[in-house]
Amino acid sequence: MIKSAWKRAGVALMATAVVTGVAGCQEGDAKKAAEAPAKAVTQGLGDATKALTAAFQKTSAAKSAKVTMTMSMEGVGAQSGTATMTGVQGWDPAAMDITMKGSLLGSADPGAPEQVRMIMLDNVMYMDLGAEQAAKMGGKRWMKLDLKAAAEASGDKSLQKQMTGGLDNMNQDPAQQLALLLDSPDLKHVGAEKINGVETQHYKGTLTFEQMLRANKSSKVLSKEQYDELVANVKKAGLKGYDTEIWVNEDGYPARMDVGMTMAQGTVHMQADYTDYGARTEVQAPPAKDTVDLFKMLQEAGQGGTRG
Repeated sequence: MIKSAWKRAGVALMATAVVTGVAGCQEGDAKKAAEAPAKAVTQGLGDATKALTAAFQKTSAAKSAKVTMTMSMEGVGAQSGTATMTGVQGWDPAAMDITMKGSLLGSADPGAPEQVRMIMLDNVMYMDLGAEQAAKMGGKRWMKLDLKAAAEASGDKSLQKQMTGGLDNMNQDPAQQLALLLDSPDLKHVGAEKINGVETQHYKGTLTFEQMLRANKSSKVLSKEQYDELVANVKKAGLKGYDTEIWVNEDGYPARMDVGMTMAQGTVHMQADYTDYGARTEVQAPPAKDTVDLFKMLQEAGQGGTRG
């Protein structure tokens, strides 16, 4: 059970990171992100920049939206597959409550559920194990995974930096993705398009990995040697950049965001549709009596964490 739960937690964490825009800038960079588009406008980069700057400001103020996201990975062997995530996302503060289903959830695991509900709140992820697993866990159907606490307990400074950096990555929102796109050197307005029955304006641009990394706060914890090694490994993998597209509706909010990455071993494509900006987002953690702490389970099991 521990092994399968850990695998599902890994998939859930990956999905959570993706649905919240893993490659964007951080909450702590919000002021900087807001200033960058404003500066771009004064430099006369055109109507596309002005429109996306206005969308950035409106989306930042909304602080929440409903999201439906599809993620696909192709050409990466056993890791290939698709996943669909639906639910609500909040930012400032970061929170989400989404349900995930699809082959990425565990097509190779006959015991994998058809769908999993995940809650992220205060840098802690909760994953619904389902009734069957709950019966084996004394009725506790929610698995809790506090990566920050796990990293701190490890006493490994390097691990702490990696894990807390990963949590920073999860604190993303569509406003910050807009700010990041405004840094694209080839930002362009594609034209008017209808998305999900809604009239929108389509924009696109490409960012190199180095540009994305410079905007990413978690990269600041890396030494120069680690940074150079990361860039070298990514280049070796064949990742040249991120192709980003955004469709802004008539109310000035992103209706869809699309990110594509092509590497030597395969491709990753993510498409997120947003609605109901500003809707009240009530994300609550499950009751403590209904949760089991995965990190503590692994500690108690020791090397037994490799059991099925």
